[in-house]
Amino acid sequence: MAAPITAVWPGSPYPRGATWDGEGVNFSLFSAHAEKVEVCIFDPSGRRELQRVTLPECTEAVWHGYLPEGRPGLLYGYRVHGPYRPEQGHRFNPHKLLIEPYAKHLQGTLKWSDAHFGYRIGGRREDLSMDRRDNAAGMPKCRVVDPAFTWGHDQPPKIPWHDTVIYELHVRGYTRRHPAVPEPLRGTYAGLATAPVIEHFKRLGVTTIELMPVHSFIDDRHLVARGLRNYWGYNSIGFFAPDTRYSATGRISEFKTMVKTLHSAGLEVILDVVYNHTAEGNHLGPTLCFRGVDNASYYRLMADDPRYYMDFTGTGNTLNLTHPRVLQLLMDSLRYWVLEMHVDGFRFDLAASLARKLHDVDRRGTFFDVISQDPVLSGVKLIAEPWDVGAGGYQVGNFPPGWAEWNDKYRDTLRAYWRGDEGTIGDFARRLTGSSDLYEGSGRTPFASINFVTAHDGFTLHDLVSYDDKHNEANGENNCDGHSHNISWNCGVEGPGDDPAVRELRARQKRNFIATLLLSQGAPMLLAGDEGGHTQHGNNNAYCQDNELSWLDWQAWDEELTAFVGNMIRLRARHPVFRRRRFFQGRPIRPGVKDILWLTPAGEEMTDAEWQQSFARGMAVYLAGDAVLDTDQRGRRLHDDSFLLLLNAHHDTVPFTLPAIHPAAGWQVVVDTAGNGDTRLLQAGTARAVDGRSLVLLREVHPPR
Repeated sequence: MAAPITAVWPGSPYPRGATWDGEGVNFSLFSAHAEKVEVCIFDPSGRRELQRVTLPECTEAVWHGYLPEGRPGLLYGYRVHGPYRPEQGHRFNPHKLLIEPYAKHLQGTLKWSDAHFGYRIGGRREDLSMDRRDNAAGMPKCRVVDPAFTWGHDQPPKIPWHDTVIYELHVRGYTRRHPAVPEPLRGTYAGLATAPVIEHFKRLGVTTIELMPVHSFIDDRHLVARGLRNYWGYNSIGFFAPDTRYSATGRISEFKTMVKTLHSAGLEVILDVVYNHTAEGNHLGPTLCFRGVDNASYYRLMADDPRYYMDFTGTGNTLNLTHPRVLQLLMDSLRYWVLEMHVDGFRFDLAASLARKLHDVDRRGTFFDVISQDPVLSGVKLIAEPWDVGAGGYQVGNFPPGWAEWNDKYRDTLRAYWRGDEGTIGDFARRLTGSSDLYEGSGRTPFASINFVTAHDGFTLHDLVSYDDKHNEANGENNCDGHSHNISWNCGVEGPGDDPAVRELRARQKRNFIATLLLSQGAPMLLAGDEGGHTQHGNNNAYCQDNELSWLDWQAWDEELTAFVGNMIRLRARHPVFRRRRFFQGRPIRPGVKDILWLTPAGEEMTDAEWQQSFARGMAVYLAGDAVLDTDQRGRRLHDDSFLLLLNAHHDTVPFTLPAIHPAAGWQVVVDTAGNGDTRLLQAGTARAVDGRSLVLLREVHPPR
């Protein structure tokens, strides 16, 4: 809008942000310590500042005004006046154009320069004097949006937790190299909504697409200087604005169309969200948004020296969710994505930091209480990454009812077991059956456990069986970044290898991981690309690699493994015994038969002493189908087949004696990760050889009546 603003009305303190009401635009900004707030209007290119409008009213620390001549598409930013006293926690600097915390759309990307810093940069220390250079030329601009969109009959799929299979993917990397996606749509929201991509989701059988961060984020200056980017996006600056780098059209409607299309295919969309910190970093970071709006309110500062930040996240700062207006920002953001963008849930990055009071994590804290009573948010999927980097931050198993958690104990135990580590069978049994030791005591179900073997952070599945050590040299940090405790095994050769025996063993190990994941109680999560054999060549921290190292290579796809994954997901979907809604009790359901039975390879029930044997790597588990106590949506009792799972993490073949659970019943092989295609009906009491490092699943077959 080129015409100058000629009228400013008082407006309203709520709703927050810039809101188009069909006639004009209301601006509302919280700042408890500001002395004056200006809205800066820009030309359509965002390069020229046309006008500054002072918000005329302040109601309970909320600055507001109404522009009757404002229209959707108007580009703006804020300049906030107030005390510049870093030693007291105040970093106001009106020379810095600021992104609005509630901005729904950002135009342009940050162009780094020293002008973005609120202090004078010099020497090795921060100079406390104010920097008076104007940074507007290098700042993204906020855009007033018209939220109108034709949702039609869109409805959330509401996939029950017991039917959920999560598929974690990166919007850009997933389709950037997809040959069947039109070139202009590759790497975008629109690309995820194309028919070839949805066909792949459906072929796999996944139910819930988890998108890595799509909130607007900043590429770190040190990465840009090295020609890299913050590819993963865990560096948020806009909690309401979808990042336009993933947009083919530059319009918010593209994200909404993607969600609507995926819903039409019966697929849920959940977002990986980063509310624990922002891209402004520590006391030496730039002034881009929250720091310049009201640093002392938005961030957790050191009580004895508020020049510095409390850092529970490892990124330099932590958002201050103990402040009611900051907590309101988070809640408004979550509700916006559910009500306006129609997403189906959230995975919270470093969620322990959101639950901290002064220092300690409190599972009964305000954050959980507010969400649990919210009529919108209490009805969507809520997943915690249940840790942060602060003292006492590891909280796996401690989140309240209503929450699911990433279960890294599941990940580590499965990796150790299939690597052949000693003394793992007890932990393996707990993880296979839903981790009742972590979740049952708080009244939660097995689906509180998000089971995964791989995720975006760490090795891909292919690299997990191909590398003993990380190889992160491309990140430019001397291979010092990323975890060194990968619990991986290269099957005898580090990296690529042409030995057929090594290649076959790696393929078998991948099938072992996938089969175990999908036969475990709990909610499984797959990393996109694992089914196709995606490799990052040993890089276990590819957060800065926006290139072919991270992008999925659809031309070199492992179709055989993809088919195996799809078959395992369908097997799980057909049989409620693999997705029980209650934990196993280990008690008899009738004389001589328990709901779950652990057996030695000799077919005998395991004793306490045998559970303690460090060398044991083979065991069998019987899952009683008629012990499933669940009902369908009409209240009808669910019955299922019974299954026997034979597990052999030893390198040699082990014979398993098939038990006689029911008189005259036999056993039929359903899955054999070693690839033996024996489908004959096997009699109880006979032996079934299980090849080294493989599993076999058998279905109990009863004679016809």
